[in-house]
Amino acid sequence: MRGVNIGSVKDIKLKLNTVIVLINIKSTDILIPKNSIIEATQTGLLKDVTIDITPLEIINSNEVSHIDHFSNYCYTSRILCNYHHLYGERGINYDDLVRATTRISQRFDDPRFFNLCYLLIERLNNISNIMLDFTYDVNKITFLIASYLDQYVIENF
Repeated sequence: MRGVNIGSVKDIKLKLNTVIVLINIKSTDILIPKNSIIEATQTGLLKDVTIDITPLEIINSNEVSHIDHFSNYCYTSRILCNYHHLYGERGINYDDLVRATTRISQRFDDPRFFNLCYLLIERLNNISNIMLDFTYDVNKITFLIASYLDQYVIENF
């Protein structure tokens, strides 16, 4: 359901260390498993807040075709019912992205990092040169063996 508009935020209540969000889902045909990840993320240039619902299990349509979202029986099912709640997490936002990008750029700006990268590239270059010499020597040995076998076959047959 990530990226698909299935409803809207109806009410937000702030409490100590929690935010309670009441959402209105457009249709009763939308089935949300109780085993889902709920994340509030910021998207777009204007930092629009969206709620991402990621189901963690697949529910058969046969299992829920007879369930009414408003009945008492619904609460024992594996789908989310009317006025039921799920705990969510804070998702990705642009502030975290900017912080992470800044940390990465600081790591690349570190002279020790460049020295280690230079040393790694130099050693990889040396290894590739050794491997190139090795394959050249194996090629020469293979050519000598093939020449010897050609002469041996010609002399004996």
